Amino acid sequence: MKRVLVTLCLLLSTLNAVPSVAQIGISVSFGPPPLPVYAQPPCPDDGYLWTPGYWAYDNYFGYYWVPGTWVLAPEPGLLWTPGWWGWNAGAFLFHEGYWAPHVGFYGGINYGFGFFGDGYAGGRWDGGHFYYNRAVSNINVANIHNVYNTTVVNNITVNHISYNGGNGGIEARPTHEQEEIAQQHHVGMQPVQLHHLQVARATPQLRAEVNHGRPAIAATARPAVFTGPHVVAAREAGGAYQAPERKLDHASSVPAHQTPSTIREETPTPRASHDAESGSQARQQQERPQQQDRQPQERQQQERQQQERQQQERQQQQERQQQQSRELVDRQNQQHAQLQAQQEREHEQAQQRNVSEQRQQEMEQRHAQQTAQMEQHHMQQMQQVQRPQAPGRPNEAGHPEPQRPHR
Repeated sequence: MKRVLVTLCLLLSTLNAVPSVAQIGISVSFGPPPLPVYAQPPCPDDGYLWTPGYWAYDNYFGYYWVPGTWVLAPEPGLLWTPGWWGWNAGAFLFHEGYWAPHVGFYGGINYGFGFFGDGYAGGRWDGGHFYYNRAVSNINVANIHNVYNTTVVNNITVNHISYNGGNGGIEARPTHEQEEIAQQHHVGMQPVQLHHLQVARATPQLRAEVNHGRPAIAATARPAVFTGPHVVAAREAGGAYQAPERKLDHASSVPAHQTPSTIREETPTPRASHDAESGSQARQQQERPQQQDRQPQERQQQERQQQERQQQERQQQQERQQQQSRELVDRQNQQHAQLQAQQEREHEQAQQRNVSEQRQQEMEQRHAQQTAQMEQHHMQQMQQVQRPQAPGRPNEAGHPEPQRPHR
């Protein structure tokens, strides 16, 4: 497994409207793969905003793709600023995305679909309603009527680079206005977005070491829904995938014929003698170095066998954890579909009864609370499955929870 230096950095910043906000940044010694090429799925409903896909990082299997998806805005008037990777102080640091009245700096990275490196051209808020620019957003006018058409001139070279700074990265720098936006009141990732991230992390085919920069799930119409008609695969990778260097353990990188066990001092051969005692001493002197040689070789063999057993146990634990994550994701998707169907039935019933606008708003608030509570519960379940525990300790699924290997 890759030997890379990964540290979690807690960045505390004081904001004007919020006493303190904590952002978790991940520092990695090598940059993410290029952004894959994919199409945008249709917007599922009014009030949903596009959040582009990006490469996230896990300490145990490296970069993995978080599919782009449509997310219901936390409140009217808020826009999404995507997260981005940037080179700083000898490492790549991830800057978390956030919701704010204005789009801030996101590394100058061209995520597409309105996020062309500066600002957002996919739509705008007007009178508490979001209006979509059909020139850059995939909108079905049969169910969404707040639309307009404005051609966007994209002067940024399309190169699919996924990070800012460093060797070959985007050279954009934040403007004074963008720096002020970063210091203003903003809202972090919503529970549905965190759950979307957790599901992506638990999906093996989204890992760069598996898909080589071309994920089978590049974008989804709704967060954490990775199956169905509106799941989009990447058409191609954004560039050549370069796997990080792998370093072997020191014990396994030294050939057997170069180990210290084969190095011994020369032992002088005693002269031949007819004396029986002298001959016995000579044989003992000859056998002693051979016994000394065998002891380190036996120890090395035992160590290799132990390493192989540990590696096999780690692999089995990882496979069990992946299976548990897949089963949990399937159950959670079913619960999502059931809740969505129930809420849609309530919408239809409200329209048939011609309820007042106030009652409709109350129903929308109740639905949002139900969805947020479910997302929070699902996120806790996923964290429980992925959290390392002592061998034999059961998780919520009733299965022994595997320990994460130290790498």
